[in-house]
Amino acid sequence: MATDCEAWLNANPVEADDLSDSFLSGEEENGGAVPSSKNINAANNEINGNWMASSNSLHEARLKAKAKRRLRKNSSRDSGRGDSLSDGGDPGKGSGVGSTSPKSKLLDRKSRLGKGRGLPKKGGAGGKGVWGRSGEVYEPVQVDSKDPNYDGAQENCVYETVVPPLEERDFGKTVTPIVQEYFEHGDTNEVAELLGELNLGPMRSGVPMLAVSLALEAKASHRELTSRLLADLCGPVLTCGDVENAFDKLLSELPELVLDTPGAPQMVGQFIARAVKDQILSKSYIEGYKGKVDCEHARAALDRAAVLLRMSMGGLRIDNLWGSGGGQRAVTELVKEMNLLLKEYLLSGDGKEAERCLRELEVPHFHHEFVYEALVMVLESKGEKTFKMVLLLLKRLWVSTVITVDQMRRGYERVYMDIAEINIDVPRAYFILELFVDKSFSAGVIDKNLRDICPCRGRKRFVSEGDGGCLKLESF
Repeated sequence: MATDCEAWLNANPVEADDLSDSFLSGEEENGGAVPSSKNINAANNEINGNWMASSNSLHEARLKAKAKRRLRKNSSRDSGRGDSLSDGGDPGKGSGVGSTSPKSKLLDRKSRLGKGRGLPKKGGAGGKGVWGRSGEVYEPVQVDSKDPNYDGAQENCVYETVVPPLEERDFGKTVTPIVQEYFEHGDTNEVAELLGELNLGPMRSGVPMLAVSLALEAKASHRELTSRLLADLCGPVLTCGDVENAFDKLLSELPELVLDTPGAPQMVGQFIARAVKDQILSKSYIEGYKGKVDCEHARAALDRAAVLLRMSMGGLRIDNLWGSGGGQRAVTELVKEMNLLLKEYLLSGDGKEAERCLRELEVPHFHHEFVYEALVMVLESKGEKTFKMVLLLLKRLWVSTVITVDQMRRGYERVYMDIAEINIDVPRAYFILELFVDKSFSAGVIDKNLRDICPCRGRKRFVSEGDGGCLKLESF
C-alpha cells in the first residue's frame, strides 16, 4: 500500500500552492484545502468519465481522497499558530492578515472549542471572584440520591457549634471583666447572655464566688447589684446547687478574705441572708452548719445571717439590705438623706463622718443639692453656730474635692434664684446670704465672679431721724 502511494505521488506531484500554510484565501479559513485548477479538472474528468471500470482507477481515487484528508487536517492544525507564513514561506509577508497573539487567545472570554455563538462563558458570571450574575437567587440544593458521593447517613444530620469547656486557669481572666463591667451598667440580662456563650461546665459555681469576692472590696451599691445578679442568674445560667457550693467555698476561704477585708464575715452573712430571702438558698442551709463549724469567721458569718433572718420576721426589709446606689434612688429620698446628714453634723460636729456619709451616697452629680440645702439651713437658722459650722463643712468638702467647682457653683446659683421666695419666710435672708457669700469668698470656697453676682435688696435708709445719727447694726 505504501509503495503504491509513493508511485502515485511521483506520477502526480502535489504543487506547493496546495501545501501552503498561509491564510490568504477565504476558503482555507472555513476549514477546507484549496486544490489547484489542474486537480479540479482531473477530478471532474474522473467523475464524469468511466473511471470505475478498472480497479486501478478506483485505487487511485482512494489515494487522492486520503491525500485530501491529510491536507485538510494539516491546514486546520496550522490555523492556531501565532505566526502566519506567506506564499514564499517567509513570516510577516502575508497579504495584510494580522498575526494572532497567544496572549490575546488567553484573555479572550469566548469559547475556544469553536462551538457556540461566541458569547462569554457562563453568561458573564464566570470570571475570577464572581459569585454569579447580579440579581440571581440561589435555591437550596436538592440532594441527589444517585450521586456517587451520596451518603444517606448524613442527610438527617444536625450541625451545631461546639464550644470547648472553659479551663480553670482562664476562668478568672474571662469572667472578671464581665462582672466588673456589670458594676458599671447594672444589666443582668447582658451578663446572662455573655455567660451563656461560655461553656462553664463544672466552673459554674465559681461565678457566684467570684462576684461576691469582688463585691466585698467594692461599694455598698455594688454589693446590692451582686445580690440582684445572683438572683437573676439562678435559673437561666446557675442552679441552686451551684449557689450553695459557691457559699460553701466562701465560708472555707473566709480566713484569707479577712486579711484584705476585715468586715468580710459580716458581709458574707448578709449575702447568705439575702440569698435565702431571694429563695436561691434553702432555709435549711444555715441549720445544716450547726455544730459543724470550727472556724470563728465562718461561725460569725452564719450567726449574722441567722440574726438578719429572724429580724426579717419582725419587719426588717432584707431585699434592700445594702441600700441602692445613687443613680437608682429617687430624688426625694436623696434630699431626705442630705437633710438628715446636715442635722446629724450640726449635732455632733464631726466633719469627717459627714464627709464619709456624703461619699457613700454616691451621687457626685447631685452634690449641688447638698450645697443648696446647707445654705437654706443657714438662712433659716438663728444664731452664729450654724453659720460657722456650715462654712467649715463646705470648706472641708471643697479642700478634699468631694464637691467640685461646678457643683459648688450650681448650689450657690440655685439659692440666688430662690432668694426672693425664701425672703418671704425669712425677712433677713438677703443680709445673711450676702454675709455668708463674703465669708465663703474669704475662705476660698467660691471665686470672685460668683460673689459679685450675689443678689442684694436695696435699703431705704441706714440712719433713723430719731436715733441721733447712730447706724443700725444688723445682728443675728
